[in-house]
Order: sequence, then C-alpha cells, then structure tokens
Amino acid sequence: MLSISDIRELYKKRAEHYDLSANLYYLVGFREKAYRKRSVALLNLQPGDTVVEIGCGTGLNFHHIQKYIGPTGKIIGIDLTGEMLAVAKRRCQKYNWDNVELFEHDAASYEFPDSIDGVISTFALTLMPEYKLIIEHAAGALSPRKSMVLLDMKIPDWPKPLINLAVLLTSPFGVSLDIGNRHPWEEMQKIFGNVHIQEVYLGGVYLAASVKRG
Repeated sequence: MLSISDIRELYKKRAEHYDLSANLYYLVGFREKAYRKRSVALLNLQPGDTVVEIGCGTGLNFHHIQKYIGPTGKIIGIDLTGEMLAVAKRRCQKYNWDNVELFEHDAASYEFPDSIDGVISTFALTLMPEYKLIIEHAAGALSPRKSMVLLDMKIPDWPKPLINLAVLLTSPFGVSLDIGNRHPWEEMQKIFGNVHIQEVYLGGVYLAASVKRG
C-alpha cells in the first residue's frame, strides 16, 4: 500500500513525461481524454464558477474546465507533487490562464474554501489513503445543488489474467489490486445520499457523480 510520501516520490519522477506516458494507453483502447471531458461535463458548471481539482497533476483537465467557467471563473488545483504542479503552471502560462491557483498540499489536510461550485478528481483520489476524509471535507465545502465528480479505475468483472495484466500496465502510476479494492463511490453515497455511476472501458473505469442537497 502506497503512503503519501511514496505517491509524492512516484509522481515526482514521472512529472516531466506524465502526459506522454498517459497517452500511450490509447494503444490499448483507453480513451483518457474522452473520459476526462465526460467527467467535467458531469459537474454542470456555469460561467464564473469556482472548481477545486484534487490531484490536478499537470493540469490535463484545465482546458475542459475553462470551457465551462470562462475567464470569470476559478480553478483551484491541489497536488502532492511540486514537479507535477510545475508542469501545470507552464500549461497555464502557455494558454494565459490567470484564473488558476495551484497548491502543493496533501488533500486530506487541505482547507477547502467555502461555497465552491464543483469538486473533481480524475485518476487520483483512489491513490490517497485518506480518501474518505477528503470526500467528507469536499462535500462540506460545496454549495447546495453543486456536484462532486470522480473518475478512476476499479477492478472489473474480467478474467483474472486480464485483471493482472491491467494492474501490471498501470503499476507505473501506483495502481495495485489493493488500491483497486477501494470504493470511493460508496463513501460518496454515505455522505451525499446520492451517487450516479457510469462505467466505461468495459467496467474498468467508473465516473461517479454526487450532488449536494439544498
């Protein structure tokens, strides 16, 4: 089981080539960009909204979020690894996004701002040992009728050899069977009282969306 320091060191080494290495999974039919776009769409964002992204990494979701919130909105990106955030900062500079704030922080102890309009995490939250606490804090910070969306991997109903192969292929990003047995969507159901699940990649990836009741 990876600790926070393990995760930080893993992604410190992968930061500069993260985007390229993630794209290599397209070779096995893994449509990461499409999954990210769908996840952002589930937030139902409006111009001027403020969004917190947990484990924002190199900022691969920022472009999709910006299309909804516009220049009057705000993205708050949290990540454990300064090297990943350095890549995200360069992305923001390239596209002149001055409405993005980046924080190097453990999301479990991060103090979410009040009355935010969306929380998203893609391929990140399940890696975090205290994911239940993070979901609880995020839910407390959301405004009524606003959404939290998770995109992540899970153990699918595949033959065991295929599952073992999938874990092997994703192990460079910290994926393991132990982590695959974590079910953050169950915690979302407990805290929000509602969760809508979509599955893609033959059940190997899920999108979970909850709305805070008003």
